[in-house]
Amino acid sequence: MARFILQHQDAHAYRRKSRIISLVMAGQFAVLGMLFALILTSAFGSSLAMNALGVVLGLLATSAMFAVLKDRPWMNEVRYAWQLKHHLGQVSGYLVTLRPAVEQDDTTALDILTFYHQGMEQLAELNGRTTDDDAERLAEKMQVRLKREALGLPEEVGSFNPDDLQRYRRA
Repeated sequence: MARFILQHQDAHAYRRKSRIISLVMAGQFAVLGMLFALILTSAFGSSLAMNALGVVLGLLATSAMFAVLKDRPWMNEVRYAWQLKHHLGQVSGYLVTLRPAVEQDDTTALDILTFYHQGMEQLAELNGRTTDDDAERLAEKMQVRLKREALGLPEEVGSFNPDDLQRYRRA
């Protein structure tokens, strides 16, 4: 898998684009769902099955449109946030095995947990939230920072390689 590089993103631009894209997709889904349901009920008679099929077709058409548009340049901020969420979700599945490795001064585990905390902060910032209310995560972040300092590692990491997680897979 490719290395994920942490990048600065404008939180205001992300929230604005995210809201606009969500509203457009919801509107498109509603219109297409009703349109397909209208066409199907006109052609095959009115029934719950035809209406449901129209909604499903509307969902599929909206999903297809979204899949085509997701790589457009104006989707950069939103796509970055989705990728960040995906990688943070991957890491959270390995936290149980990463934490003991950090206690053993495993530098790869330290890098992964540092990425996790940096990513969580960035995601909170993008969503207009604060991370100051989670004492357990703040304590872990401080522990990781102190370990990195003691080992002479830089305070932050710039990227994350998902392949590094494989060595922390539970038996």
